[in-house]
Amino acid sequence: MKKRTIKQNNFELTEIGLGCWQLGGDWGETISDENACAILEEAVASGIRFFDTADVYGGGQSERILGDFFKNKSKDIKIATKFGRGGDVFPNNYSETALRNAVEASLIRLGTDSIDLLQLHCIPPAILSQGEIFDQLRKLKDEGLIKNFGASVETVEEGLLCLEQEDLLSLQVIFNIFRQKPLEKLFPAAVEKGVGIIVRLPLASGLLTGKFTADTQFSDKDHRNFNRDGAAFNVGETFAGLPFEKGIELADTIKNNFLPKDLSMSELALRWILDQEAVSSIIPGASSPNQIQSNARASALRPLSPALHENLSEFYKTEIFPHIRGGY
Repeated sequence: MKKRTIKQNNFELTEIGLGCWQLGGDWGETISDENACAILEEAVASGIRFFDTADVYGGGQSERILGDFFKNKSKDIKIATKFGRGGDVFPNNYSETALRNAVEASLIRLGTDSIDLLQLHCIPPAILSQGEIFDQLRKLKDEGLIKNFGASVETVEEGLLCLEQEDLLSLQVIFNIFRQKPLEKLFPAAVEKGVGIIVRLPLASGLLTGKFTADTQFSDKDHRNFNRDGAAFNVGETFAGLPFEKGIELADTIKNNFLPKDLSMSELALRWILDQEAVSSIIPGASSPNQIQSNARASALRPLSPALHENLSEFYKTEIFPHIRGGY
């Protein structure tokens, strides 16, 4: 597993990390503690050293699982968590006290005295613009409660607002073959500032695995069922903002016209992201150890050809972009 270093603070993380939303059991089938440990064990065995969670995943359950598993963790393990989407603060009850209380609770669940990376969790642009919350994060950093801070954002505009903060470590964004807009302005600006890019939803909620069909069904608790049209939160967090049926059609076109014979669809999608200079790490989720193994292999793959990148860029502009919905 290869590693990349974010220039800000020389923060090192593995090219493939693990998104841990599913460990909280907030969507899809509930993952048992036994299965959660098996997933984490496979992640470590596969070389993954970066784990991303949030205080609201399962009401803190995801953080607790990580904290129990990584007791006395080695120095090369990095755990990032988030603040800002809890019902007591979102959308307009942010305060220094609320931030501090949330961080102290996360520290207890994670079993650590300092958080490697605390990210603002898709908070409203108006709060980002005011800037006070970044000063509050700096206080926590000065006190040693957090080592670094970043922001998880929904849109390019939000990302550019955050980049105005000189000591921001990272931005977490939705980015994949179906969602390429950040390449235009956000990624070059991040590279110039030395800010890392952490990529979530690299497989577009599974569309880019190429395994779904129009008949694929999801459970009532799965966001791919209840949020496919943005009924619960930003539609971009589900299927990259594409209508499900259109996403199936587009994924099939990629599989039939652009997929190299020696790659799976998942490998193509992850390698395409890793080929971008600005990207520091990708955090796909996993509900089984087998998915971990498949995701981790992307780090060892050779870069895709320039011609393939050009073809996928043109396909995005002409066939994908017109169908994307939601803030972007």
